[in-house]
Amino acid sequence: MLTAKQHELIRFIQQRLEDTGISPSFEEMKEALDLKSKSGVHRLISALEERGFLRRLPNRARALEVLKQPEDVVSGVKAAAPRPANDPVTLSRAAPRAAPSPANDVVEIPLHGRIAAGAPIEALEGQSSLPVPAALLGPGEHYALEVSGDSMIEAGIFDGDFALVRRTDSARDGEIVVALVDNEEATLKYLRRDAGMVRLDPANASYDPQVYEPHRVKVQGKLAGLLRRYH
Repeated sequence: MLTAKQHELIRFIQQRLEDTGISPSFEEMKEALDLKSKSGVHRLISALEERGFLRRLPNRARALEVLKQPEDVVSGVKAAAPRPANDPVTLSRAAPRAAPSPANDVVEIPLHGRIAAGAPIEALEGQSSLPVPAALLGPGEHYALEVSGDSMIEAGIFDGDFALVRRTDSARDGEIVVALVDNEEATLKYLRRDAGMVRLDPANASYDPQVYEPHRVKVQGKLAGLLRRYH
């Protein structure tokens, strides 16, 4: 048997999914249930998950799926008298409207600081994340880096853009990669191999290529897409 708040929450989520196809935010759930903090919402959702009423869709923001509706009576609420089988209310409850699949197409990926599109800078490991439209990402594991500098502007990559990177340790010549130099500095460049050396080419005539011995350079990902904010 669910508590009154658990029952109220699952009904609210179900109604929002039916109306919009998108599950409500934690702030909206907090306000709808008149709770003092989002931690109360987290506890309710966890309890509903444990009881098999809800499921959180992994790696997606605001993604909840209602697996089943409560059949029991809310605590403290008296059950209604049974109705005849041919009663219209009973018939309508016997065939509930199917909830649409959540229209959540946003994926949260790790945001690992800033990356140089000029001279290499230190690769930062952050704890934040970036919401990204799933359509921009293909298969595999991804992360994001904020671009710093202008050495890739001829490839359409500008200062302040967010580079969406598919994690890999290999790449072909001519691909744009995140290259880690000497295990401490990261840069976004075209990868070339030339005469036994690794060359990191910019996309800006004002910059010269960077040439390193192969053991000094590690590929940490390939460019999969870009996000740009307009102010």
